[in-house]
Amino acid sequence: MQCHSKSDDIDYAGETRIVLVGSPNVGKSLLFHNLTGKYATVSNYPGTTVDITKGRIKEFNAILIDTPGMYSLIAITEEERVARKILFGGVDVVVHVVDAKNIERMLPFTLQLIEAGFNTILVLNAMDDAERLGIEIDSKLLSERLGIPVIKTIATQKRGIDELKRAIKSLLQSRKNRKELINLNSNLGDRIKEISKMIEGEYPVSKKMIAFLLLAGDSDTIEMIRGERNYEKIMQIARSERTPYEVFMMVQRSADNLLDGVLIKKERKGDLTDKISDLSTHPLISIPMTLLSLYLLYLFAGVIGAQILVDSIESSYELYINKPLNSILDAYIDNYWIRELIGGEYGIVTLGLRYAIAIIFPIVTTFFIAFSILEDSGYLPRVATLLDTLFKKVGLSGRAVIPLLLGLGCGTMATIVTRTLENRKERLIATLMLAVGIPCSAQLGVMMGIAPDFQSLLIWILIIATVLIATGSVASKIIGGEEPLFFMELPPLRVPNLSNVLFKTLARLEWYFKEVLPIFILISLVIWIGRLTTLFDILIGALSIPSRAIGLPSEAGLIMLYGFFRRDYGAAGLFDLVEKGLFTAEQTVIAMVVLTLFVPCIAMFSVMCRERGVKASVAIFAISIAVAFGVGYLTSIAFHYI
Repeated sequence: MQCHSKSDDIDYAGETRIVLVGSPNVGKSLLFHNLTGKYATVSNYPGTTVDITKGRIKEFNAILIDTPGMYSLIAITEEERVARKILFGGVDVVVHVVDAKNIERMLPFTLQLIEAGFNTILVLNAMDDAERLGIEIDSKLLSERLGIPVIKTIATQKRGIDELKRAIKSLLQSRKNRKELINLNSNLGDRIKEISKMIEGEYPVSKKMIAFLLLAGDSDTIEMIRGERNYEKIMQIARSERTPYEVFMMVQRSADNLLDGVLIKKERKGDLTDKISDLSTHPLISIPMTLLSLYLLYLFAGVIGAQILVDSIESSYELYINKPLNSILDAYIDNYWIRELIGGEYGIVTLGLRYAIAIIFPIVTTFFIAFSILEDSGYLPRVATLLDTLFKKVGLSGRAVIPLLLGLGCGTMATIVTRTLENRKERLIATLMLAVGIPCSAQLGVMMGIAPDFQSLLIWILIIATVLIATGSVASKIIGGEEPLFFMELPPLRVPNLSNVLFKTLARLEWYFKEVLPIFILISLVIWIGRLTTLFDILIGALSIPSRAIGLPSEAGLIMLYGFFRRDYGAAGLFDLVEKGLFTAEQTVIAMVVLTLFVPCIAMFSVMCRERGVKASVAIFAISIAVAFGVGYLTSIAFHYI
């Protein structure tokens, strides 16, 4: 699998294009893998941070595009807008993947696709879960009514894949006649017909669907037809007594009629999995279940990965790579600065590659494994749903629990994962909170070790938590943009499939090496230049001034700079200073607070610049400095009066 994140034109002139669409958590990604094998590229859609996965189906040499989750042609989130742009850009076949047990809610989107004029195939995925729940679907009858192929699949078992490929090939060779499936026998239907007749231009979807989108109040469609000669008349009709809800219900009623006699539900007794699934959404019991799952995730990624494995791999790296390399450099390279570029304390091999291989790699590996297990089990959407109400207080949705939790392992990776959030406002708030107050696991461990006593540790936790909540709340009011929306299907709980977990983990690790490794090499070069130009010493001197202003020794400037290069470097430096007796108990707590709130490490800052842009990243950087020393100053004053 090839993975990268460069902006990549979605332009395949002369290529056959097949697009996978559907709601989140319906199995599109696994179907994509089953159809394409191991070859795939991941890139940002031009002008956005939304990832698009592309691959090739070798049997008929066609490009397959896996779009972000979407529920309807009426786009709400940035992901849905990107998915719709890809559809409107021209495709040969659209494969609509639905969760078979939720076909009643998902079929209306199928009708929209057909009415829009797309060459559509309906895939009823996860048929095993549907059958387990006593749901039977007459796919042959449904296919006759829709006038399109309807394929049953179980992506986790690769069942139905060959049949799906045959259906795609058949559609590519001969397009089928369209059926009119949405019942327009109503006042609303009359308005759709009237608007359709008035539209004169050529568009990527049918005039009937354009009328449908206009009546639903879709802003992008309104802009698309602005050049129409009858634009004002069209909009007058579209705006008169416009009720988007009625538009959706018209399609839903049509879908319900089509499912009459197709969908059969049988009563069945629930098994243990069903009972656990019910408990996972219970208002009270779900809370301890969620806390336990998050704690287990932290233990696996934060303790086993970030502490045990990191300690073991880093010590081996130091023993078998750094020490021999430095000995060779000392023996054969006379120039000091050339030696320091490669080895020494901050060299490309001794620092950059060591961070990437010995520090971050074990953390992200264990996290990716744990994340894949939660993802494949179907539990992850439940965690996000439970925390949604709480997170909305700070301008986030429940989905933000993932990057914020990951921040306790590695802020760099967590910043990248903020891509999964729905809109720019959420991504900015989550990135700000990660930069300002989420300590990485190594930093967290050191803080717990140097706290003078348990009471001091509680004070530190209370201050950091207060700052995080305040930061999110203020940012949500200042940063412009849409309020967080949260739509997420709740798939059934299941025992994770080992092959799926391994595939997802390996695919993400391959992406990690291609995406993150160059950043760490670049960091080493930046540090080397800083030392060569004496900028390093100047920065230490500059940071010692505010450190003394809040009652800390001047040596605190060094640990702040170390914290910028790597957070646990700063924490380790603080540990040494505390051990040497240079800090009192109160100064230790102040230093713990300031170092935790201080700027993101250089690796995280580099990723922030790429993900959020240089302007936003510099602003977050400045806010972090102000918050760190400001809260540190208030903490010192509080200690003075206690």
